Amino acid sequence: MSLAALILAFVTLQRLGELVLARRNTAWLRVQGAYEVGAGHYPAIVLLHAAWLGGLWYLAVGRGPAEVELGWLALFAFLQLLRVWVIATLGRRWTTRIIVLPGAPLVTSGPYRFVAHPNYCVVAAEILVLPLVFGLLWFGVVFSVLNALLLWLRIRSENAALART
Repeated sequence: MSLAALILAFVTLQRLGELVLARRNTAWLRVQGAYEVGAGHYPAIVLLHAAWLGGLWYLAVGRGPAEVELGWLALFAFLQLLRVWVIATLGRRWTTRIIVLPGAPLVTSGPYRFVAHPNYCVVAAEILVLPLVFGLLWFGVVFSVLNALLLWLRIRSENAALART
């Protein structure tokens, strides 16, 4: 198995594990009285991320293993540490959906001390950096623009919901 395939297998398994965790956390939050907002754009986010990962598999592995740029890989590894920090900070409140728990205070610890939406910052960086690991600048730029459009909708929905609580 090529290094490119190993990297993408890790990311794929990580994302699948996160979906399991998100589903479990969402169920727990709903039992606590939480509700979802912005559900209309959620399928587009899932589609974007699936297309991004599938495209990387095709371009970096399917057409012959891509060269791996170790500097970009190191940056991607650092982003994974930030991802874990965000998820650990939110704990049971971390999910892939916008779930509002009425009466719960905003999280202001961990990376939330520095940035209002650290998870979105990490995801935006990952969408650009992982393609760069494989020398796919154009792919990273295209998906970064698409992700920025969806994040614009998502952050507006999330901020509006949080302002109401």
